[in-house]
Amino acid sequence: MPVLSTRPPWRETFVSLRVPNYRRVAASNLIANTAVWMQRIAMDWLVLQLSGSVAAVGITVFMQFTPMLLFGLYGGVIADRYSKQRLLIITQSTAAMLAAVLAVLTLTGTTEVWHVYVISFALGLVTVVDNPARQVFVNELVGPKYLRNAISLNSSIFQLGGLIGPAVGGILITAVGGGWSFAINAVACLAVVGSLCSLRRSELHASAAAPRGKGQLAEGMRYVRNKPVIFWTVVMVAITAVFAFNMPVFLAAYANNVFDVGAQGYGLFNALVAAGALVGALASTRRTSIRLSMVVGTAAALGVVQAFAGFAPSELAFGALLVGIGVANLLFITGANSLVQMSSNVQIRGRVISLYILVLLGGQAIGGPLMGWIVETWGPHIAMMISGLVPALAAVVIAILIARSASLRLRVSLRGRRPSVTIVTRAGKTGGRL
Repeated sequence: MPVLSTRPPWRETFVSLRVPNYRRVAASNLIANTAVWMQRIAMDWLVLQLSGSVAAVGITVFMQFTPMLLFGLYGGVIADRYSKQRLLIITQSTAAMLAAVLAVLTLTGTTEVWHVYVISFALGLVTVVDNPARQVFVNELVGPKYLRNAISLNSSIFQLGGLIGPAVGGILITAVGGGWSFAINAVACLAVVGSLCSLRRSELHASAAAPRGKGQLAEGMRYVRNKPVIFWTVVMVAITAVFAFNMPVFLAAYANNVFDVGAQGYGLFNALVAAGALVGALASTRRTSIRLSMVVGTAAALGVVQAFAGFAPSELAFGALLVGIGVANLLFITGANSLVQMSSNVQIRGRVISLYILVLLGGQAIGGPLMGWIVETWGPHIAMMISGLVPALAAVVIAILIARSASLRLRVSLRGRRPSVTIVTRAGKTGGRL
């Protein structure tokens, strides 16, 4: 992988868009991500309206992410064996069909909570294959030269959709109901299928398919375990996913029970998180390198900001902290994603990415009902505080374990104009700057 020695100029912030194939996919993904966020907001609010329970929203999250927890590693094997382009066409077509079914049920007034649970579970099965295939396909679209930029830009597109989608979704729910959000998402998924079918195959950086063989799942697990940079990143992502990455549960509780701002307020809260995340994603394109210390540090920062949000005294303060949560969230997740992809061999990358996605989405499957239960037992304020403190403490523990295993210590210098904190070995050699 190419390593940047200097910060890239501003004109190269979107350099990966120079690749025609990636430009087509990125444009359709922006539309699709906006529609997906609209669907998520509509699904969460629909369940809250039908059941009157925040815990039921957590169960919806659980149903959507449980397939990844159960079958996620097999998705990586499939992504390594077959054409990523073909897999994505199949998964997006299936997602369009499921969204259309949910739209019909909602618009006809026949939706029940169990319908949403079943469709959430089916969408989770689609994600098992779609996510690892999508992550690895980025490399085939842009090649290794622009991979880091494309990863950051993908996050920017995702969060730009998250900025627009919740706001539009909240307005649609209030004006005409959530059913139209599902219908729009069905059309958007078909737009992605169209862009995938129109790619120039001669310009793809196709990677060789992994041969069939026994023990491929175990091989991926051993690979991750034997690479500390990937292993500790995955551990940090797992803990953060369980506790901090369940914002729909927290924001639904704050919108409905704390500030009483309804569906539009819920959409606005999500949009504020996405606005901060968009800033974080754009900032991540300016990084010259990705290190494990950076990933662990941003996880700690995310936890601290989220803990403070638990006791925000007003809607204004809460909204400002949501923006900060979005920034820290994306700096953490893009750093973790880039580090995992760039540290893994291309022949096994699908399985490594599937494990990464397994802990990311599987953690949310566990955390959804857990945090929903904490919200209903101790209230939204305590739940939000716990969701931040646990990842922050975990980041400190992981940092200590890494430092001990590598015989590292901190050297603090207060001399000169720029005080610094430097990582050094026990022998006094510089290991890197924090």
